[in-house]
Amino acid sequence: MARPTAPPGSQASLREANRQRIVDALTTHGSLAQIELVDITGLSAATVSNIVRELSTAGVISTTFGSRSGRRAVQVSLTRQEGLVAALHFSSRSLDIVLADSALTTVAEKHVPLAADHRYDRELDRAALLVGDMLDGVGAQLGELLTVTLSVPVPVDPRTGRLAVPGLMPGWDGVDLAQSLRARLDAPVVVEHGATLGALAEARSGAAAGARVSVYVCVGNSIGSGIVLDGVPFRGPRGRAGQIGHVTLDENGAICRCGNRGCLETVAGGRALLDLFSGIPGITRLSDLIAEAEAGGAGARRAIADAGKHIGVAVASVANLLDPDVVVIGGELARTGETLVAPVRHAVERAALEGARDLQIVASALDGRAEIMGALLAALQASDGAVSGRALSAG
Repeated sequence: MARPTAPPGSQASLREANRQRIVDALTTHGSLAQIELVDITGLSAATVSNIVRELSTAGVISTTFGSRSGRRAVQVSLTRQEGLVAALHFSSRSLDIVLADSALTTVAEKHVPLAADHRYDRELDRAALLVGDMLDGVGAQLGELLTVTLSVPVPVDPRTGRLAVPGLMPGWDGVDLAQSLRARLDAPVVVEHGATLGALAEARSGAAAGARVSVYVCVGNSIGSGIVLDGVPFRGPRGRAGQIGHVTLDENGAICRCGNRGCLETVAGGRALLDLFSGIPGITRLSDLIAEAEAGGAGARRAIADAGKHIGVAVASVANLLDPDVVVIGGELARTGETLVAPVRHAVERAALEGARDLQIVASALDGRAEIMGALLAALQASDGAVSGRALSAG
């Protein structure tokens, strides 16, 4: 459903916002009784009743009649097409799960924080249980799940479905992740690098739409990138293409988690930025640093701008090597917009070859959802039988 577009404060804007609150509640909680929508949204019973009637007429939701505490009740759920795909996106500190129908309309989603030392077996067990609960919430059976995409924040070997670089994701190395998750959900599984999925989504419907060659740089606690050439993700034969976070900027610099020294991540990744604020109350996670920058904190803004400068030096090398049409900056840190992106541009202008200085460098257009949208695209592509050996590694 479209976000509100009417002038802020107008009756139309308020009504659209109320509609969205109902859709968001159904997306988060699955099928709900109409009276539950009143409690969750805080809207009046009359407002909920009227909006449910409008959305039902428009085909956005469906209603059925049942009983609740012995009384007749209206059960409300999002309308969906037959068949479902699921996207599980693991970042270093969180898991996002989205269910969508065959038209890629989201019908349920969930966000779960993760411990820093999470392991694959425990987290895949939990993810499988959550997917089952979400299917129940939308009135679906496990057998309706066509394909699942498992997105991870490190490169994946397309030949094996295992992580391509040992040590970047402790507790996950050497595991056939597709087979492991398939055994838990009894559904086909695609395993892919999150940055590659982000690049795919930006190329299909985001800031890189229409570009022949595009690069997506995901900046969060770690830094990764994905490459799309003529609409096809490029991973390299072993899945390690696009590892911009491990470009060496200072051969005598800090030791990186990959074992090398002076990688881009050691000066511009979220972990490195948080180290600059070690001991400062209230800044313990990347989201805290971002909030501080958005509130005008000079130190936080400077740290993020410096990170952008370092990223720009690495992007300049990518520009000289690949000659892309556009580079999209995404990930959690991209929420700071031009605070991060403008220094990237300035560094590229200084460091890239003259012809590459015309490169478009833009923030993600997908509101922090590039990876999850790419994961849904990959799942739908796999469910349609469009996967080849060159494309997506499926279990």
